[in-house]
Amino acid sequence: MAASETSESARAAERLGPTTKTPERWKRHIVRQLNHRDRSQKLMFQDVIGSYIRLLEKSQQRAQITQGLLGSVMRPDMTKATSADSLDIMITRHEHLVTDLKKTTGELAYQVIELQKKIQIRDSVLEEQHARMFELKSRLGVVESDWSDLQCRVEEVQEGNSVLKQEYDTLLEQHRDMDETFRREKVQGSELLEDIIKGKELAAAQMNNKNEKRVRAREATLKKELETAVKRKVNIDVGFGNLMPTKAAAEKGEFREKTDRRPTRSIRSASVTSPRILDSIKELFEIRKRGSSVSSVEEDLYLPAGVCVVARVPARALHILDAHELGINAVKFSPNSKLLATGGTDRVIKLWDVRAGRLISRGTLEGSNGGITSIEFDPTGTKILAASYDKSALFWKLDECAPKFTLTGHSRKVTAAKFKCSLRHVVTGSADRTVKLWDLQRAACTRTIDVLSYCSDLVCSEYFVVSGHFDKKIRFWDSRSSSCTKEETLLGKVTSLDMSPDHRQLLSCVRDECLQVIDLRMSNARSSFRADGFKCGSDSSKAIFSPDGNYVAAGSADGAVYIWNVNSGNLETCLPGMHCSSIDAVSWSLSGEFFVSVDKSRRAVLWSDI
Repeated sequence: MAASETSESARAAERLGPTTKTPERWKRHIVRQLNHRDRSQKLMFQDVIGSYIRLLEKSQQRAQITQGLLGSVMRPDMTKATSADSLDIMITRHEHLVTDLKKTTGELAYQVIELQKKIQIRDSVLEEQHARMFELKSRLGVVESDWSDLQCRVEEVQEGNSVLKQEYDTLLEQHRDMDETFRREKVQGSELLEDIIKGKELAAAQMNNKNEKRVRAREATLKKELETAVKRKVNIDVGFGNLMPTKAAAEKGEFREKTDRRPTRSIRSASVTSPRILDSIKELFEIRKRGSSVSSVEEDLYLPAGVCVVARVPARALHILDAHELGINAVKFSPNSKLLATGGTDRVIKLWDVRAGRLISRGTLEGSNGGITSIEFDPTGTKILAASYDKSALFWKLDECAPKFTLTGHSRKVTAAKFKCSLRHVVTGSADRTVKLWDLQRAACTRTIDVLSYCSDLVCSEYFVVSGHFDKKIRFWDSRSSSCTKEETLLGKVTSLDMSPDHRQLLSCVRDECLQVIDLRMSNARSSFRADGFKCGSDSSKAIFSPDGNYVAAGSADGAVYIWNVNSGNLETCLPGMHCSSIDAVSWSLSGEFFVSVDKSRRAVLWSDI
């Protein structure tokens, strides 16, 4: 009611407002506040007002009913008894109605009290909301001030970014200019290097031509002198006793000079050219003994360690050990068969003495920055050449732990490194599809041969290099001219190559699960060696000839060693049970007595027929 009266007074004030001549501002303000209060609080009291109106309506209705009942009681046509009874009944009913009205009034009063409580609760909630709104407004002011500060900082950062962007663009332009300059200089450097290499190759070719001309001229002169000497009579008291053919050299058609020179008598001859003939013959023998290479005194005095007459087929394991911390990739016996070298992915080469059927640690060669892929002893057994995953080949002396020098120049891992016959030159093959020739005296690359495929292994002679590749081809190269003279196509990737002791046969291990032997005298003649269970374990699996050339051996992916007879083509033996993983490499001692196999689980096994 108060709210409705307030709203009516406010509306009356608004109606009267325009009629006044000079309305005051405070009155209008009061009217606006009253209207606002009416609008804001009307909803909260709407239930109370409705309940109150319904209560009034019920009260009026009941009053009317009561008046009607009383009027009917007071009618004159009713008898006294009937009126008394009906009066009692009406009084009773009226009392019941009054009681019901009282109950209803109490309930309505209770509802009014509950509604008042709800109004108080809503007022408290509204006050809390007003307090929260005030707090939020204050926080909003703080946030707005922070936002303005951040906007200022964003503008500053954007300005700094624009400055940095300009500097970056300037540096990028400078970098492009410098990169272009670097590329031009690199191209010029490569062209200059190619010119230098071509000049050196031309000089080497000229020197070789001169040497060949000199040798041919000397041979022609010697031939003429010999023809002249044959035509003339010569009296010789003592013959060529100081020139004795050795048994090994006689088989090759060569002679060597005796080391124990005996006193000889002078040669009486009617020809003045006789001493020159003897000197020429001596020089010719020396040239034939050394070949066309220029060797040191140590190499001239070097004699082979020996030749294996019959290789023993291994039958049982003498010694089993974990030779490295990681897998083993390469193994090789020294020429004297008393020393073994193993190389693994743990970046070291370990040396082992073979004593009484056991492998006894002798030392470690360090210096490689990657795993070892192949090992090669020089014929003297005092030097080791190894290929590595760190794109280089390393050269050690056995009495030194650190490498004497490192041959770098490949762009990917070096898969094979081998000595040439002169012992002063090395050949390396790499996954970068190149074969390089090196001069050990200068530790420099003298020639690079570009190949069309990944080089997995190679073997070499004095003038030729044979390489095996992943494109299923074996290529023969003339190392003097870097030209490919012949290609042999196989049925799978070539993983390794090995040359027979007499240099007449070439063994290749192929990923089509077989070994192939090519007769170098008749390239069309091939022999394949297969066996049930034999499987090439990896792209670097090695197969070898026995020292006498009668057998070929290789390790399988199932951890067994397979040995075939070259002459019959049959499987000679299979040695299972000692390896628990794929065998990567095998080696046969030059004496033919011992055989070693290594696998990827760092195990090395020494075999023999005893």
